Amino acid sequence: MDRWRGRVALVTGASVGIGAAIAKSLVQHGMKVVGCARNVEQIQKLAAECVSSGFSGTLIPYKCDLSVEDDMLSMFSWIKVQHQGIDVCINNAGLALQGPLLSGKTSAWRTIMDVNVIALSVCTREAYQSMKERKVDDGHIININSICGHRVVNNADAHFYTASKYAVTALTEGLRQELREAKTHIRATCISPGLVETEFAYRLFSENPEIAVATYKSVKCLQADDIANAVVYVLSAPPHVQIGDIEITPVEQSM
Repeated sequence: MDRWRGRVALVTGASVGIGAAIAKSLVQHGMKVVGCARNVEQIQKLAAECVSSGFSGTLIPYKCDLSVEDDMLSMFSWIKVQHQGIDVCINNAGLALQGPLLSGKTSAWRTIMDVNVIALSVCTREAYQSMKERKVDDGHIININSICGHRVVNNADAHFYTASKYAVTALTEGLRQELREAKTHIRATCISPGLVETEFAYRLFSENPEIAVATYKSVKCLQADDIANAVVYVLSAPPHVQIGDIEITPVEQSM
């Protein structure tokens, strides 16, 4: 990770869970990390923790609504002015809403696509343009996907979410192909976790929190730090090594 010291990373959805763990880990390794989310207060608390822990990097909180393109474009413009640009983009932000295909609300489906697919694509495009503009040829774009991006679970509440994650799988491979066609050494990687014990299930089953509790008790879950460690592993790979997709699941998880 030495070559990333002092360089700039963007982590979306950095206020809680996997995003917060990734942001903290990159700061610990000496990076300047712009952590964005709607709840910027949580990132401010995390930034203070990083300072008190004596980490060599810096966490810079930025308030951004990833369902609004103008917010994202303003963020990238701000990063350009304040920090020249970004070298690593971690597209972590994602959400699931209950919305079965036979009875779900269109508004919920649109929200899922706006965050999980469109925001990821906008941040990817703007990150690449930032790297290209500054002739950064060793940058990295990492999409935090899901095992739901590789197989369909038998759960109606997750089917539209699953479709959005299949899109992330396709977008990551498409990105890798376009980067090769552009004759750049910028890399693209997908990390696809299984069950991670975060606030995710509690948000999905907000009206029935007991389902979330039972879900996380069903197996010994992954922790957010496990995914952060995978990000560090990917970034630590030699520049000639392309890691396409990593699936990480709890040993006890059956699918």
